[in-house]
Amino acid sequence: MGNREELSVDATADEPAKNDDLTEAEKRANVLRLAFGGSEERFEQFLRVIRQEIPPGTGVVLRGSAVTGRRWKDGAPFDADGEGTSDLDLTLVGDEVIGLFTVTGFFIPGVHSRPLSDEDPGIAPDLVPLRETLMAMTGRPVNIQATRKAAMKFRGETLGQPYITLIADDETE
Repeated sequence: MGNREELSVDATADEPAKNDDLTEAEKRANVLRLAFGGSEERFEQFLRVIRQEIPPGTGVVLRGSAVTGRRWKDGAPFDADGEGTSDLDLTLVGDEVIGLFTVTGFFIPGVHSRPLSDEDPGIAPDLVPLRETLMAMTGRPVNIQATRKAAMKFRGETLGQPYITLIADDETE
């Protein structure tokens, strides 16, 4: 189990963090502290920008070291390579958002996309302005993926991959 004083998963753990290793409150505290310097205002502004740009019925989750405090590959702390070096891994969840990715932009065609990132900037051209705005707001890379609800449920509940829901799909109707 994680170190509760730091509200992040213990880097000495033998296995990667699971979705239930941290409470929702601990995940949110990590995100606020690590990605937004503890500023609730900056976090809420980030969410407002996303809400304005995503299709209705789209949920938004954040995965990765901003949630757990540690990289899954090697257990290194968030921003271990310097301030602003760890990225934010956004996943847009829903059916309509899948259509924003090109046919070549998928791990599982029509179900789960690759991340829109510096390595793959052309796979979701309509999301590039949102990504650029979010990167400017946070001072760090932001990667944006799309997945269907069933795939997100599988990743979180079956595989136990840690994430926090930032925007529920019914908040964007």
